[in-house]
Amino acid sequence: MKSSMIIHPDEVSKKWIHRLADAGVDVLGIHPVGGMDAAASLADLLERIKTKEFRALIDYALSRGLEVEYEIHAAGYLMPRALFAEHPDYFRMNEQGERTKDWNFCVSNPEAMALFSRRAAELALALYGSRPAFYFWMDDGRDLHCHCPKCKHLSPSDQQLMAVRGMLREIRKQIPTARMAYLAYVDSIVPPGAVSPEEGVFLEYAPFAKYTATGEDASERIAKEKEMIRPLMDFFGGEPPKVLEYWYDNSLYSGWKKPPAKFVLDREAMECDIAEYRRMGFEAISTFACFLGEDYEALHGDVDVAPFGACLK
Repeated sequence: MKSSMIIHPDEVSKKWIHRLADAGVDVLGIHPVGGMDAAASLADLLERIKTKEFRALIDYALSRGLEVEYEIHAAGYLMPRALFAEHPDYFRMNEQGERTKDWNFCVSNPEAMALFSRRAAELALALYGSRPAFYFWMDDGRDLHCHCPKCKHLSPSDQQLMAVRGMLREIRKQIPTARMAYLAYVDSIVPPGAVSPEEGVFLEYAPFAKYTATGEDASERIAKEKEMIRPLMDFFGGEPPKVLEYWYDNSLYSGWKKPPAKFVLDREAMECDIAEYRRMGFEAISTFACFLGEDYEALHGDVDVAPFGACLK
C-alpha cells in the first residue's frame, strides 16, 4: 500500500524528509492551511515554491526516494473573489436566494467552470516536483454548495464531481497522465447521484466525523460515514481508492491553534483502522501530520512516525 504523511509547507525540512524516508513512507504530502484563509495560504505556498530554498527541499525529498503531492482546499483560489462585483453569476447562490462570494462557485455556469478549470491547470503546472495526482478540493465546510435554479438539484457531492471532472479535463491538456481526487468529506461523504465519474477520477475517503462529531447524533454520523465506504468505492469503480486519515494530525488535536499540544499516537486504533482499510481494498493510505514542526519539537521533542510506516509494510 502506498503511504503518505501530509504536513504544512512551513514544516517541510530535511529532518521531516529523513523521518519519512527512514520510516519507509512513500509520499511527502504538502497541505497549505484551509478554512477561511485557504486562498491566501495557497498563494503563500506558490510564492514559497518559487524560492531556491523550498525547491532544494523538494529536490532533496525526491533524492531520498520520496514522491511529492500537494493536497489543497483550492476553490477560493481558483475562483478569485474579486470577480464577484463584475460576475456575481460565477458565484454560488445561498439558500436565501442570494449570490454570495463566501464559498465555492456556481458549477452550472459554463464561463465560471471554464475559468475555474483553466486556473486549476495553471496551478497543477506550478506545483514543483508533484507527481501527476492532484488534490484540488472544494472549500472546507458543510453546506457551502450552490442553490441556484440550475444547481439546486445537484448535491454537494454532484457539484464537487462536476468541478473535479472540469479540472481534470483541462489539466490533461498539459499533463496527459494526470489523475484527480474526489474528496469524500463532510457533506460529500455520500456518493454523487446525478453526475457520473470519469476515468482518472479516484476516491479519497476522509472520515472527519470520526474525530469531530459531538452531541446526540455523533454516533449516527460516524456510522453513516463508515456505511458510505463501500458505495463510494463501488461508484468510483476501478480507480485505486485512497484513505485520508487523521492519526497524526496534531493540528486537529490542538484545536487548530498554536502553540501545538503534546501529541500522543493512538497506535492501537491506527493499526485496527489500517487492517480494516486493507481488507476493504484501499490501495493508498495517508494521514495528516500537521503541527509537528520545529515549534512542536522545541516544546515537546521529536515525533516518531515509524509506527505508521511499519503498519503498511
